[in-house]
Amino acid sequence: MSLRYLTAGETHGPQLTAIIEGLPSNLEIDFEALNFQLLRRQKGYGRGRRMQIEKDTAKIAGGVRHGYTTGAPVALIVENNDWKHWQNIMNIEPIEGSDEEKRRVHRPRPGHADLNGGLKYNLKDLRNVLERSSARETAIRVACGAVARQLLEHFGIKIAGQVIRIGEIEAPPHNLSLDELREATEQSSVRVVDADTEKKMEAYIDQIKQDGDSIGGIVECIVEGVPVGLGSHVQYDRKLDGRIAQAVMSINAFKGVEIGIGFEAGTIPGSKVHDEILYSEERGYYRASNRLGGFEGGMTNGMPIVVRGVMKPIPTLYKPLQSVDIDTKEPFTAQVERSDACAVPAASVVLESVVAWEVAKAFLEKFGGDSIEEIERNVQSYKEQLENY
Repeated sequence: MSLRYLTAGETHGPQLTAIIEGLPSNLEIDFEALNFQLLRRQKGYGRGRRMQIEKDTAKIAGGVRHGYTTGAPVALIVENNDWKHWQNIMNIEPIEGSDEEKRRVHRPRPGHADLNGGLKYNLKDLRNVLERSSARETAIRVACGAVARQLLEHFGIKIAGQVIRIGEIEAPPHNLSLDELREATEQSSVRVVDADTEKKMEAYIDQIKQDGDSIGGIVECIVEGVPVGLGSHVQYDRKLDGRIAQAVMSINAFKGVEIGIGFEAGTIPGSKVHDEILYSEERGYYRASNRLGGFEGGMTNGMPIVVRGVMKPIPTLYKPLQSVDIDTKEPFTAQVERSDACAVPAASVVLESVVAWEVAKAFLEKFGGDSIEEIERNVQSYKEQLENY
């Protein structure tokens, strides 16, 4: 069975819920590590007041017993603390009251799903769209990604992320190891390694907020320890880099993705793009460089996976844009709700989570098994096959 999950819940509803299906039995779950990933998502310079209201933790309501998965579906719950202020407005049962009392939304915000969702689902209260399309849903996806990370780490696969750019400010390159990168970015308010860049980004975000605007940026995820051969070249929907690209683009506000040097590959000759193949007794086959970001032909080649995504600025602005009221068809300036001036550091954590999920899914497709012990045997057998090739 393929690894998969579904999520449910609204931004001001009682909780976010996920059901994970396809996890093997006997995977030890580190609850502290799971909640640490949710905490990481809430951090970051430029976040709004919602992060002061919510203190996200994940509850497991099924599929785990005495700290280990059972092979049954795993149920995850992340409660919304803000729900107490919205119980009447978001009540499942019908309620009496005016549109104002029900907080009906009839003025779509530019850059959001409001109008498109209202038109598609024939909803005259756009709150029914914005409650689900909110980036709050990424909290439960980070929880799912945290479980996937633990599966990968059991097999020596590690993940780290960093912010590459916020608006005009770009972080300089570095040569830190993955462990050093994780430690350094965890100490940074904007998830960068360089202290001077951090200060510049903070000042830049402050100015953007003062101007009533918002700003986006570019984030990067690196995955090390990935075996050769995850994914496949034989069908379009089995190419792992393609599946990762789709997952990245599914993150709220992400508008672009690249693997390795990405778009730069269209500006330089092939001799400076492709990674030469080398061989040694110790390492076996390996690449002299990693410009292709760990992929060839839709399959991992044993080099680190390197994925970047670009996040657009948050569309809710304190300097509102123009829109049209769906009731009166008259123009108006979009209403202001609480918003982040910059959510790029948090987006870096979400990127790690969705990449972790796709790699874990491909890993289980490759090595199969209903228990961790069976997968371990399959992995060992494959390693021996590679060594003898």
